[in-house]
Amino acid sequence: MKSKLIEALGLEYQPVVLEWTDEKPESAVEFGRNKWGCVMFHFAAALKGRTALMGRETFGCQGGGVGMGFGNTYTVFPGGCECFYRFLADGNEEDPEAKKIGEAMAASGAREMADDFLKGERYLKDADATRRFVESVPITDIPAKYVVFRPLKEEDLESDTVKSITLVVTPDQLSALVVLANHEHPERENVGIPYAAGCQVLGIFMYREEEKEHPRALVGLTDLSARRNLEHIIGKDKMTFSMTPAMFKSMESDVDGSFFHRHTWAMLKKTMKR
Repeated sequence: MKSKLIEALGLEYQPVVLEWTDEKPESAVEFGRNKWGCVMFHFAAALKGRTALMGRETFGCQGGGVGMGFGNTYTVFPGGCECFYRFLADGNEEDPEAKKIGEAMAASGAREMADDFLKGERYLKDADATRRFVESVPITDIPAKYVVFRPLKEEDLESDTVKSITLVVTPDQLSALVVLANHEHPERENVGIPYAAGCQVLGIFMYREEEKEHPRALVGLTDLSARRNLEHIIGKDKMTFSMTPAMFKSMESDVDGSFFHRHTWAMLKKTMKR
């Protein structure tokens, strides 16, 4: 779509919408039933112009199922929630039954996953920290069969089914978006950076923002695993910036008369293109 904001930023990739639907789009990319996959691969497909679909049996990984709003899918993590709590922290090697699960993963060829399962990703201090994190996550079961990622259309800005709009940005572009998000109401905290998986930031964490009187934009791709999964697709210097359709419209209306038409941004944008 034609957009003053997109043009002013000089985005490399088109914005991606997250939409709830009960109808399967034709020719959508979808993981196999109960097959592993990172939801952010689907997000990357949408960046390149495709439509990607997640359903209740095709969400790729347990964190992705949570992130898209299909309930507490951590319960179907290998070994259950307790194993997940240790997986995100210091691992499952000390639990004999869990150790068998990890050894079976390795024997099946999933050696890296088995190593993380047994030794832990070490993103959180211990299993109790993971438990507290999961309790704080806005886990929800959405009233729709599917979640779709696809490129932004102009009519999406008026749609009740579109729950977030996400831009992939460089540090300079991210800085510009943070400034613009505060252009009219700098007295509010208009941008946040939650601790969450990459897909959860543009999914359930944005669902929660939508319910607030003044929804914030959320910065994402602070998830190290998601960064590793996407770096060969979008590069190493990118972050995500997610907002509601209403916030996108508000920021679009603030482009004229803003810093985008002054020399500081002009110089940053000039060097950004090199």
